[in-house]
Amino acid sequence: MSGDDPARDLDRLRRAARLALRGHGGTAPNPMVGCLVEDTSGRIVGEGYHRRAGDAHAEVVALRRAGMLARGGTMYVTLEPCAHHGRTPPCIDAIRDAGIARVVFARRDPTAAAGGGAERLRTHGVRCDLLEDPVAQAPSAPWVRRVTTGLPWVLVKWAQTIDGFVATRTGDSRWISGERSRALVHRERARSCAILTGIGTVRRDDPSLTARDVPRRRTARRVVIDPRLETSVESALVRSAATHPLTLITTTRAAASGAGHAAALARAGAEILPIDPDGQGEIPLTVALREIVRRHAILHVLVEAGPGLVSRLLREDLVQRVWVFIAPRLLGDAMGIPPFLGGPQPDLAHARRLRPLAVRRRGGDAMLELAAGDCEAHAPPGSC
Repeated sequence: MSGDDPARDLDRLRRAARLALRGHGGTAPNPMVGCLVEDTSGRIVGEGYHRRAGDAHAEVVALRRAGMLARGGTMYVTLEPCAHHGRTPPCIDAIRDAGIARVVFARRDPTAAAGGGAERLRTHGVRCDLLEDPVAQAPSAPWVRRVTTGLPWVLVKWAQTIDGFVATRTGDSRWISGERSRALVHRERARSCAILTGIGTVRRDDPSLTARDVPRRRTARRVVIDPRLETSVESALVRSAATHPLTLITTTRAAASGAGHAAALARAGAEILPIDPDGQGEIPLTVALREIVRRHAILHVLVEAGPGLVSRLLREDLVQRVWVFIAPRLLGDAMGIPPFLGGPQPDLAHARRLRPLAVRRRGGDAMLELAAGDCEAHAPPGSC
């Protein structure tokens, strides 16, 4: 990395990252990208972000707003400008034609098709500096995970009492958290590519998992881990499958033995996705997640499930972010249901650790935001 003023470059890149997050919910399967342009005096003359897949990229939006003032100036962008022609022309052509003298970017594009934009720009005399700041890289982290691993960015959320229960011994959990916490979850539903749950939650709560009373940027695919294909045709999920896509992930054995039921679910609009079980008869979650990414270009997954599925996802390091809503309630029942089932641990050294990122107040609740697994510590909320 080189630069005339590294502190200034960092500040500008982080401002571009804040712009990028405005595209949350609209850009998938593309990355969230933010960009700003300075004129030769250092004044910001253009800002932009990628709003939705198929629309102009952040660089093009910022250059359009800058106009002739971009000539000889500096561009700050959170992801290396693309060098290929997809649904839109290569950004490097727009940068070259605008007369930009210098580009500062936070992350190299890891894809073979679009990568290498910086080198191409250098051949046209444009100075390009890589400044690998985690905060500026955060908006593109979910996309990088998908294109490099084939896995989505996974956010798990749960609401619990102060003493750590997500439901009573009878399974009653409505409503532990308050209205403001639930409104935030609905906002994430309206921005996520998929909402993942388990058959236990479907049987117990009969959820619809739709976004309500919030602006909707996309309609999330509801995905159920249902090893024995027990989802009822009369469930709220299946009844709404015509307007809100639904995938039921089951085992190949259950799909074959319950062919009639599978056909009825399919007629109602559900996608039946059979997967070979693992040695314990369970659906291998890594395989399941990769398959929904492959079929539906899923980028962000919001998990609303019980402790069984949540625990498996955490144990298998498939979670990047956790939201915990802590309500000012005490249950005081040893038979209450906890959020995580990790099995007996001999000491605290064996406890699973999450990295705290933020603590916020949501009405009467406290909200903890935590990083899990290989999550980049500064990645965006949900990232989704």
